[in-house]
Amino acid sequence: MRAAFAGALVAVLCLCAGASAAAPKLVVKGRHLVDVRSGKTFVPRGVNWPSFEYACYYGYGYSDAADPKTTHPTSTQARLIARWHANTVRVPLNEACWLGVDGQPAFGHVDGYRAAVRSWVAKLNRAGLAVILDLHWSAPPGVGAESQRAMPDERSPDFWSSVATTFKRNRAVVFDLFNEPYSRYDDDGQLVFDLTWGCWLSGGCTPPTVNDGEPLDGSTYTAVGMADLVDAVRSAGATQPIMLAGRDYANDLGEWLTNRPADKQLVASFHNYNRQACHSVSCWNRTIAPIARRVPVVTGEFGETDCRASHVNSYMSWADKRGIGYLAWAWWVLRKNGCKQLSVLANTSGKPKSPNGTALKAHLAKLAKRR
Repeated sequence: MRAAFAGALVAVLCLCAGASAAAPKLVVKGRHLVDVRSGKTFVPRGVNWPSFEYACYYGYGYSDAADPKTTHPTSTQARLIARWHANTVRVPLNEACWLGVDGQPAFGHVDGYRAAVRSWVAKLNRAGLAVILDLHWSAPPGVGAESQRAMPDERSPDFWSSVATTFKRNRAVVFDLFNEPYSRYDDDGQLVFDLTWGCWLSGGCTPPTVNDGEPLDGSTYTAVGMADLVDAVRSAGATQPIMLAGRDYANDLGEWLTNRPADKQLVASFHNYNRQACHSVSCWNRTIAPIARRVPVVTGEFGETDCRASHVNSYMSWADKRGIGYLAWAWWVLRKNGCKQLSVLANTSGKPKSPNGTALKAHLAKLAKRR
């Protein structure tokens, strides 16, 4: 997700029973993710849990937590997500906080940040949930890892080597190697950095050093491609599925199949918001469905900002028919609680927020009744 919502309050407390199912053990088989425990197809459906990417940077915690007795998300919170009939949670991370570079994390220390991530993954797994770990905020050396960069940088392979080493024995974890690769335009709408598929795969291009919310200043860094990140994960001995996001903030998968690295455990990562270019059924049929016939597709983020739920409902129904997973942005309560905000929670007791939250919860409940 492009926008940073620093200070958002992640939910929450619920005195209710948690999920009893064990977390899945995932592998890519053909065009599906499969839980090897049962041999059944596994379609990730759930939510994003933001905060590990920004709380450490801004210096008030490793992540957000609504429980005043702890600075860490709790098992109760994990069980509440499972009560929505979600089966997967995507957890965005901060490159600098995980590596302990450039003065990060601003809160605590690097060992504490890593331990907090491990603890949250374990709690989610105990609630029966798979976890997607996502490189969300990053930056080249000497630059603050705040908000999103266009492509991975020279430290991103080190990040993934370390994360993969940490979680390589956990088959309920999937690695999402870079959140939203993008081209960059200036204030006049002129293209100043064109992210080609060749650079997406192999790196070597020079995107702006500034993040996507900052004005251009002429500085650049050398991008690292997806092939190098895949190599970093595999060289660490991790064999789990790997998600690779397309261009244009993960909304363009047009040449994904012909440019993917050589690896048999790849998943195409698609992001789908109502204002992105590929937001219609015709575009999904033309560009996403053909990929889903070849490899698994997971919508790492989706949502709607027009105070309606027509887009999210249409997409969930379309995706269900094709075995495509989806994870809503996001499981938090925003201080500005308008209907245009991308939040699925209305309050810290877990009440779904209209329209995105009510649509998601009702849809997941309907799917659960069919099983």
